[in-house]
Order: sequence, then C-alpha cells, then structure tokens
Amino acid sequence: MSMSTKEQLIKVLDEYKRLGIAEQIDYDKFYLYSLITHSTAIEGSTVTEIENQLLFDEGISAKGRTMQEQLMNLDLKKAYEESIRLAKGHTDFSIVMLKGLAAIVMKNTGGTYNTLQGSFDASKGDLRLVNVTAGAGGRSYMNFQKVPTRLADFCSEMNERRMSLHESHKIIEQYLLSFDAHYGLVTIHPWVDGNGRMSRLIMNHLQFEYGLVPTKVNKDDKAEYIQALIDSRDQNTTEPFREFMLQEHIKNLQQEIATYQESVNEVDTKGGQKTEKVGRKGGQKTREAIFDMIAKNAKVTSTQMAESLGINRSAVSKHLKKMQEDGIIQREGPDKGGKWVIL
Repeated sequence: MSMSTKEQLIKVLDEYKRLGIAEQIDYDKFYLYSLITHSTAIEGSTVTEIENQLLFDEGISAKGRTMQEQLMNLDLKKAYEESIRLAKGHTDFSIVMLKGLAAIVMKNTGGTYNTLQGSFDASKGDLRLVNVTAGAGGRSYMNFQKVPTRLADFCSEMNERRMSLHESHKIIEQYLLSFDAHYGLVTIHPWVDGNGRMSRLIMNHLQFEYGLVPTKVNKDDKAEYIQALIDSRDQNTTEPFREFMLQEHIKNLQQEIATYQESVNEVDTKGGQKTEKVGRKGGQKTREAIFDMIAKNAKVTSTQMAESLGINRSAVSKHLKKMQEDGIIQREGPDKGGKWVIL
C-alpha cells in the first residue's frame, strides 16, 4: 500500500475538520442513517436514505418497499445505537458482546434452523451450526466447528490491538484496525446470515470508539467492495481490502466536502448573485426567510423549509435552534403535529 493513500486520507480529514462538517446540527443522526441505508442496500434493501429518515423519525413506512426490507433497516439502527453505547464505554470484545449485537441485527428477519448438529436461532445471535458458501459456486467459509474458537481468538486479538491504540493519535493505524476487524469477522462468518452487516457495524464500532469519522461502503461500489474481499482472501493478505477501504473513505469524504461547499456557497440563479445560504454571512438572511415562512404557516415543517430554501434539512434545524435560543420563536407540541409560535 502506498503512503500516498494514507497521506491523502489525512489531508482530506483535515479539510473535513476545518470546515466543521461534523459540527452541523443532527450531523451524527443523518450520517448514521446513511451508514445504515448503504449497509442494508449492499444486502439487497431498496429503502432510500430519505425513506429511512421518515421511517426512523416519524414511523412512516416506505411505499413499495417490503416489510422485510424495512425491518432490516429498523433492526440495524437499533444495533448501531447499542454498538455506539458499548463503544463509548470501551467495552471489551467478547463472543457474548458480538452475539448480542447480532441478535439485534437479526431480531425481526432471522429464524430458527434445524440441523443434524442441533437447532440454532439466528434472531438470537446464535452461531451457525452448518457450513456456508459465498454465493452460487463460491468458496466455502471455515467449518462451523472451528467458529467458536476462531471467534474467541478474534476477540482477544481485537482487545489487544484496541488497548494499544486507546491513547494513540495514530489515526491511520486506528482505521486499519477497524478495516482488519471487518475483514477478520467476515472471513470467520460466524452466523448463517447478517455477517456483512455485522462486519461493517464492527468496523464502525471501532471508529466510534476512537472518535473517527465512520467509514461508509457506498452501495454503488458493491462490486469493487466484494472483489477487494475476494482478493484479500485469495492473496492471504489484508492489503487489497485495506487499500480499497482507504480509497473508499477518501472518495466519500471528498463527496461530502463538495456537497457541503456547494450548499454553503451557492449561486442564486434567480438573481445571479452569490449568496451563502448556510454560511455565517448569509445566516441572517436565511433566518429571515424562515421567519417569513413561519409567519405565513405556523405548521410549516423543516423539510418544507429546506425544499423552499434549497438547503439541507440539517442546516434548517441549525437555524431553528439558533432562533429559539435567541427568543425569536418557540415550538409548541411534538415535532409531528406541533406548530411554531413567533415571540
């Protein structure tokens, strides 16, 4: 792996931090929703980020999506919330911890399997008691009888490496550990289903623990992602997968930076004048526009405001919070069904 890839990631992360993208209102929530949406999409879900936002925040089901898809997304959201709690508490890796998270991931989509070796329940995070292969004509994963021992070794290795990086500022090494955890877990394939979601969750789990910007595997890069896993397995080295993940993270962060800058410095096509719709200079004008919308319709939603202004909903939420802190407006009633009151 060339040093240039690592150096490029550090450079992009510095720019990401300088712009304060992660400090936006509701950033953590919407970034988490994006992680979940792309992770389930790799497993076949067609639910979009906007549909997940409505599903998670307001309980509105997506039209034309199966119940199985929506339950998969709801379960993964709950698993991430538990993972973040454990990560912030620096909980050691253990088979019990991994099975607990797997049980949440598979709660509503897993089932019971009856085999010659006995029964096991995927919805309870039980380890598989059957051998599995990677797709039609694919290579088999390790024998199920080896899984418990190998998983225990995996936990020990992760705990040892985690501890050595706790007080470290070696960001690249922390990322590489998270990528290795992903690769290691998917190679063991401890469960009959949900291994991909769990591997990406554990990768993000370590990143949450170290306070890193979590890595997202974009659904559009699924083929390259799978090929990187295959290449690492065939070559018996994590380098191909590490390199792919570094480049994937760089690409996604660059896209976020570009989107952010576009929303901050956007040319107003109507007047031909350059305005900062979310930026500091244009903040007052944006809040005045929000005030006018509330004056005309007290029940106007933040989504409607965002569409009208041509900015992100998270940016609107930031302005609304500021206006409430300044005593200009206040909210009466719940997010859904409530109204704004001008003070």
